[in-house]
Amino acid sequence: MQNMKKFSVLFYPYTVREKNGLLPIYIKITVDGQRVYIATSHYVDPKRWNKKTCTVNDSFPNAFLINTYINDVRSQLNQLFLMLSASKAEITSKIIKNLFLGVEDKSKPKEKTIGEAFDYHNLKMMDMVNIGKISPKTLIKFKITKKKVLEFIKLNYQQNDMDLKDLRLRFVTEFEHFLLTTQIINTNTAHKYIKHLKKVVNMAVGLDWMMKNPFTQFKCIYVSPERQVLNQDELDKLIWKEIENERISKVRDVFLFCCYTGFAYADVFQFDHDAVIKGLDGEYWISKNRQKTGIKESVPLLPIALEIIERYREDEYCLTFNKLLPVNSNQKYNVYLKELADICGINKHLTSHIARHTFATTVTLSNGVPIETVSSMLGHTNIKTTQIYAKVVEQKVSEDMKLLRSKLFGSIKKDDKKIG
Repeated sequence: MQNMKKFSVLFYPYTVREKNGLLPIYIKITVDGQRVYIATSHYVDPKRWNKKTCTVNDSFPNAFLINTYINDVRSQLNQLFLMLSASKAEITSKIIKNLFLGVEDKSKPKEKTIGEAFDYHNLKMMDMVNIGKISPKTLIKFKITKKKVLEFIKLNYQQNDMDLKDLRLRFVTEFEHFLLTTQIINTNTAHKYIKHLKKVVNMAVGLDWMMKNPFTQFKCIYVSPERQVLNQDELDKLIWKEIENERISKVRDVFLFCCYTGFAYADVFQFDHDAVIKGLDGEYWISKNRQKTGIKESVPLLPIALEIIERYREDEYCLTFNKLLPVNSNQKYNVYLKELADICGINKHLTSHIARHTFATTVTLSNGVPIETVSSMLGHTNIKTTQIYAKVVEQKVSEDMKLLRSKLFGSIKKDDKKIG
């Protein structure tokens, strides 16, 4: 046990290295019989050395200076031993010597930092990106998280990085405050960054770089945003609108394909010319692992989706680049969607996300497709994720009932007719 360690410090003249009749004063540190030695810069006449007190006799020049040094060093070494004992750290004579001299112990592994943990994690993730198991966008999110963590450390701790062993629960609570107030990030996004941080720290625990994750008690929350979707009237506008501009017409078709399949833009962009397969039921399907999550998403194709695919079977762009549909770059796609909304008279900010939300609500749930089936088609791992869309459907049901109430009873005043 640590409190049973035997520790001693001895000052003595080293007889082997005599210089002009004087001997150098050495320090011997002993812990449980293991000894190390430290040379000092002081010399003494061996005849003026008091072996009993391990000090220099007053008659020797500079005796006061040397004895003060001896007392001071003895006190420092005792303090180091007591500090190690109190912290229950490993105690050896070599460790005490290195601490006293300010020398790093090469035999001990260097403490890992949070920055190094992110670097290791992101390097491994890069390997997964290279074999197509993880989306490059996911790696970018972890790189951004590392940047924000280091910015936070620089601002709050005035240092460039921090040892994993120094992380405490307070770190993540203050990091959350930093994201919300200094970076002006909404709660959902801030907690996504914190989830990334917790994942990297969990990895460090698994690699034995730290004993436990101090952030376990911090619970990330998710505030359901108000999801915007297209109703059936707006979908009909997109379907039946005559569009002469070929560029906008192609964007309309790709957007409608997403509305009637639920696939995200990133997945549709990856579909090759032979992405459509025939299922066991004899119907046509598209089945693909989502780029975002790697979870399989299988969707039977509705007639409008099949019609759009057939429209571009011989398209020059699709044939040249082996694409199922003429999908633009994400930046151009979203710009063209704004033009599409203006042309069709839709007063909503069209995005690739709205198409996926529309499939989940207006196309499927609103038409009686069970939520379990919708969850499977969307590639959700947790049905709670799909239930967010169900709330939108409830809102639509409420609006439809208000419209029905208005049609049936709008002209009847409360006092005109009573039940019973």
